[in-house]
Amino acid sequence: MTNNFKKTARFGLGVSAASIALSMVATPAFAQGTPPADAAASDSDVIVVTGSLIRNPNLTASSPVASVGENEISLRQTTNAEQLIRNIPGVVPSLGANVNNGNNGTSQVDLRGLGEQRNIVLLDGKRIIPADSDGAVDLNNIPVALVSRVDVLTGGASTTYGADAISGVVNFVTRADFSGMDLQVQNGITEKGDGHNIRVDMTVGANFDDGRGNAVLSLGYQQSDPIYQGDRDSGIFGISTTTGVASGSSFTSTPTAISASGGDFQINPAGTAFVPFYQGFNFNPYNIYSTPFERFNMYGAARYEVSDSIEVYSRGMFSKNKVSTIVAPSGIFGVGYDIPRTNPYLTPALQTQLCTIGGITCTPTTITIPAVYRRTVEIGPRVSEYVTQQFDINVGAKFNITDTLSFDLYGSHGESENQQTQSGYVLNSRVQQALNATNTTSCVNTANSCVPLNLFGTITPAQAAFLNGSSTITNKTELSQVHGVLSGDFGFTSPAASDPIAFAAGAEYRNYVAKRIPDILALVPGELGGAGGAVLPLSGGYDVREAFGEIIAPLVSDKPFFHELTAEAGVRYSKYKVDAAGSPKFSATTWKVGGTWAPVEDFKIRGNYQRAVRAPSISELFAPVVTSLTNLNRDPCAGAAPTTNANLAAICRAQGAPAASVAAGSIQTPSAGQANYTGGGNPNLQPEKANTYTIGVVLQPREFLPNFTMTVDYYNIDIKNAITRATPDDVLNACFGNITAASATSAACTGIRRNVANGRLSGTSTAANPIPGLPSPRTNLGRLKTDGIDLALNYTYDFDVVKLGLNFQGNWTHKNVFQASSTAYARDCVGYYSANCESIQPEYSFTQRTTLSFDSVDVSLFWRWIDKVEYEGSASDFVARGFTAANRRIFSGTVTGPSPLAGNSYDFNRIKAYSLFDLTTRVNVTDNVEVTMAAINLFNKKPPIVGSTTGSTAFNSGNTYPSTYDAIGRRYSVTARLKF
Repeated sequence: MTNNFKKTARFGLGVSAASIALSMVATPAFAQGTPPADAAASDSDVIVVTGSLIRNPNLTASSPVASVGENEISLRQTTNAEQLIRNIPGVVPSLGANVNNGNNGTSQVDLRGLGEQRNIVLLDGKRIIPADSDGAVDLNNIPVALVSRVDVLTGGASTTYGADAISGVVNFVTRADFSGMDLQVQNGITEKGDGHNIRVDMTVGANFDDGRGNAVLSLGYQQSDPIYQGDRDSGIFGISTTTGVASGSSFTSTPTAISASGGDFQINPAGTAFVPFYQGFNFNPYNIYSTPFERFNMYGAARYEVSDSIEVYSRGMFSKNKVSTIVAPSGIFGVGYDIPRTNPYLTPALQTQLCTIGGITCTPTTITIPAVYRRTVEIGPRVSEYVTQQFDINVGAKFNITDTLSFDLYGSHGESENQQTQSGYVLNSRVQQALNATNTTSCVNTANSCVPLNLFGTITPAQAAFLNGSSTITNKTELSQVHGVLSGDFGFTSPAASDPIAFAAGAEYRNYVAKRIPDILALVPGELGGAGGAVLPLSGGYDVREAFGEIIAPLVSDKPFFHELTAEAGVRYSKYKVDAAGSPKFSATTWKVGGTWAPVEDFKIRGNYQRAVRAPSISELFAPVVTSLTNLNRDPCAGAAPTTNANLAAICRAQGAPAASVAAGSIQTPSAGQANYTGGGNPNLQPEKANTYTIGVVLQPREFLPNFTMTVDYYNIDIKNAITRATPDDVLNACFGNITAASATSAACTGIRRNVANGRLSGTSTAANPIPGLPSPRTNLGRLKTDGIDLALNYTYDFDVVKLGLNFQGNWTHKNVFQASSTAYARDCVGYYSANCESIQPEYSFTQRTTLSFDSVDVSLFWRWIDKVEYEGSASDFVARGFTAANRRIFSGTVTGPSPLAGNSYDFNRIKAYSLFDLTTRVNVTDNVEVTMAAINLFNKKPPIVGSTTGSTAFNSGNTYPSTYDAIGRRYSVTARLKF
């Protein structure tokens, strides 16, 4: 942690601690804190509708909100906020504990599958510090112990909360005026005895000065162990997506392999000769289904009524999180090397054989191999440890100007520092240094105590230690903001209404800063074997000044057919200045209109229409252009296809493939389903614009069916000028979709650059041998569209001896269309999975909870249901999506190989509807002691099997989709709670 961060963090914590300490000078009057009831289910007379800056409890806004209350949070037995949000229908799994390769040490939320950067995460209605340069908030830092409910608002909310709220808002609402003590200890473990986790939270609060003030402090600790894919039958072996063979699938294997225009070869087990490639590497056992983590959170808040008209308040939170990702060992991933003929491990027989392979250059002194592959299992797995330290402070005051008019002013500042330490990586420059040796004890260049490398046999511990290196990358973000809002009513009403017309008006200023500081090893392209490309420095920022206003006008109330008729409107003007050359500026205006009509008290119709915007993130503006990895399990130039199509062969050669490889049909698909792509930021990006609307009904038949509530809401989100980049298949289709004689010279084809050694789209890209792969620039040419329906049902009935509680939340997603440009295919990924469709978004999904409450015992069954989904090639428009009749289907049949799944039949092209059940029992032992026991995945449901390279690396892992389906199995959790 840098000195500046330490100093600022100490100051921030001091502000929060001082406010709490000053508050507690008064004699505390402890009392048992009464947690609020679930907003969604416990009170059938209340529908939670938020999304407005107007603070009038008698008025409701028109935006639909799904709420998860404190009771539901307790029953879920989750250890962090991401696990809680992920199960809400309509939320698409994002980065979290079940993402390993592709995780950046954070947990994020993706509303409606439109991207983590298109929704806002709030704490008590206020923005908090983002965790990365894309602007996403890390849910690991939310103080779950203090959360009374979570509100998920659907659709645009930029008018109320500012830019970025295109798909919606997630607002974590903390317990207000908590008084007493609440100690919770949670312990969990899987049925197989791994994945042990513990969570301890202690919250203390007090009212003082006759209730004029309140202070609360919450401390939390969470820890969880990893769960390895090798410890589950589903993940112990990677299963080929196309053949169903359970075996090693990575070309970077052991023993050493080489690739050249003359073919692909591997050292035989005896180490005496090169033979045709025969043994891929099984990386699955090293990888994990659940990442290990350790977190410490601290949250403090205080408020005090200085007088009847002035209240001051403060809030501060600090967290330190450590998340580790663990993947298979590093190695040499297609790097070219010069090997002296006098190398002690290069036998005369191997020299002779190498010099007969096409594409390998031999001189009297040196043999040049264009692409070498070797998995360095001797070093051990690659581990990325992410240590994030974050603080966020907020200080403000509320002024009651009149009984109906108030002014709220606050300022806040937050900083986040994420330090990634990558260990277990091969340093490719040292490989070349260690190969340049004439004896087994010393290298020609003896720097760093060089140890000669046996590339053609077993690597000794001393050799492995010399090759092994670690690298550090530091990411910093800052957010400063000032917000002031005047709210109240105009003092008059509509002639036909009883409540006055209310308003809110104010201004806001926000300043964002982000930096990325890599060390020298991360800077060098291809230096870290298997790290996915160079990481270059990033520094940027922008600020925004905004003015806004809202109005809610009750028009008619308590009249025949007009129990309530309310209109609302709002507008926000934003002006941005980017910290770049020339200080680029742009502005945006957002607005909303809406209304509610209740012809009778028990039935309400609500709707709104909004123009929302999203400003480009710092990463989208300033990220340097680099070559990284994307997901792709096909290549039109792979295999024999170019040998029978002259125009296709010409394209492959024009992209850099060796003519011999094209003629021999020896080009392979990207290794492990990962291809290179090259892209970065664009400082000329402009804000996205979205039109969103919702319309729905609320039914509460108080006389006919008391304690029943139903809400049905249709939502429609259409984003234009979307900041996007093309999918891998979009890039391929632009070139290979309509092959002609002129294709080989078209920009769409020549922009794709291949490995000159073997023609692949994969391989380590270095300064000496760049392999850009697929071009992937960011533009404002994209468009995203989604629409669907949310349904919520709640019912309670008291049978005297037992109380029944029923809750249902469902979602139907009609479509979610992504189009990278006006000429690209409009791809709808709802109900499909592939490398183009990252995290699974089913057409239908729901959760249902049934709770039986006895005198002191609650027994609750939670049911989560996910609709069937199919491989994208199964779509009727598969040709337009980039598939052919030959490759649209992946494996279907009996799995073979050494996997425990061998002999079982699977169809990787479809996943059937999937159900999970959790059983929870909560016992009130005394008035102050509560014990909650849960069996998660009660029936030990197995995950669906779809192969190892069917989809994106982040979400298709261990032959399944562990963020969507349960790859862990039955597990148990017990929580003891002491409160007074």
